[in-house]
Amino acid sequence: MAVAEEPRKSPASAASPLLPWLVAVAFFMQALDTTILNTAVPSIARALGVAPLSMKAVLASYTLSLAVFIPISGWMANRFGTRRVFTGAIGLFTLGSLLCGLARNIHLLVAFRVLQGFGGAMMVPVGRLTLVRAFAKSELVRAMSFVAVPGLVGPMLGPIAGGLITGYFHWSVIFFLNVPIGLAGLHLVWRHLPDYREEATPPLDLVGLLLFSSGIALLSYVLEVFGEHGLDTAAILALLGLSALLLAGYGLHAMRAPYPLLHLALFRIRTFRAAVSGSFFTRISIGGIPFLFPLLYQVGLGYTPIQSGLLMMPQAFAAMSLKMTMPRILAHFGYRSVLVGNTVMLGLLIMLFATIGGATPVWLIVSQLFMYGFFQSLQFTSMNTLVYADVSSAEAGAASSIASTAQQLSMSFGVAAASLVAALFIPDHHHAAPRQLISGIHEAFLVLGIGTVVSTLVFAGLKRTDGSAVSQHRVDLPAA
Repeated sequence: MAVAEEPRKSPASAASPLLPWLVAVAFFMQALDTTILNTAVPSIARALGVAPLSMKAVLASYTLSLAVFIPISGWMANRFGTRRVFTGAIGLFTLGSLLCGLARNIHLLVAFRVLQGFGGAMMVPVGRLTLVRAFAKSELVRAMSFVAVPGLVGPMLGPIAGGLITGYFHWSVIFFLNVPIGLAGLHLVWRHLPDYREEATPPLDLVGLLLFSSGIALLSYVLEVFGEHGLDTAAILALLGLSALLLAGYGLHAMRAPYPLLHLALFRIRTFRAAVSGSFFTRISIGGIPFLFPLLYQVGLGYTPIQSGLLMMPQAFAAMSLKMTMPRILAHFGYRSVLVGNTVMLGLLIMLFATIGGATPVWLIVSQLFMYGFFQSLQFTSMNTLVYADVSSAEAGAASSIASTAQQLSMSFGVAAASLVAALFIPDHHHAAPRQLISGIHEAFLVLGIGTVVSTLVFAGLKRTDGSAVSQHRVDLPAA
């Protein structure tokens, strides 16, 4: 078997102090865009003259685009260079945002959202790949913990920003906000982003791309429309079965292909396997929390949308104010202890949310959310950096593609899981009284919390020394 060549760095480019900031801004744009549109759906539907339910295509098209194009991000970065691909991703995302703001019918809006999603699909995995190759493994936790904050802040600010913009401005401002940020990013990224690529890039696995992307896109679509009356149970099961067949077909193809789209052989690496699979199962439970909180606050407790959005802010403040302590925690305890203990703590905190009711003082809610924000940020930083602990530089592109695809899927699964669990405990959610709704959401918190604790089993398979090159954790082994 030929040994993969180490990626080449352009002599003219070196890691700039601005690099984490550039990647963080791109992450923020992508994370904000996934949630800011939700609050504006009724206003946009009225402006375009369509039913609000028809706007589901606008939301789903972006997610489907992410699912289809994320798998080729690593190959494109290796083939064309991280600087060119990352710059092109920001350019496409910015152009798509501009065109979305100018669209005056739903068909054009859906088409431009696909273009926007193509750019977004490249930004996150290629940004992570650039950080992995630009920083030594001993500095990776600090860099990743910094750029992880926008991924937490964006979804929290999205509902507030969407409500304020549609309340005081035209809905197109939601998309136009990305234009000046994107233009500034294009200039700075081209000047300061290192350019990494491989000397010899294998051909793109077109058969694998067709099988995997079709299966993932179909699965993402089913998760997006989950719980709607447009598809009955038989249709959903049929689509899920077809998606499973396509993904199974890719698995068989990847075993025989000389250069598969996604290198599933990376799962033989214990740290990579634990990071990706553990992240997937943990995010399924965690991913549904932002879906349940607005229901609890607005419908159950009677808070306004602005008050509900403000109650999401303590998580962001915790992530930002305590991010500098996260590398020290990993260095002191190591990945195994942190991921096992932190996952259990997250599960307990989620279950503790079941105590929030009409008599709960605001300061107590804020305190719980602040603690949750810290442990959630530590969890994401730990999982994201462990992915690259034992992966070579030449394999980093494939690792980034797999990790980003799994993360995107787990987010969709998380919302679907939360809505399913809530529906089980609130059978008639259209006519449920606030007390019934609160009780049902409390039950959902308990189930999701238990699910989070169970996902600890994945991390229990790690060894104490795993990831020490990244965390700088020193283990004093007994003398022989």
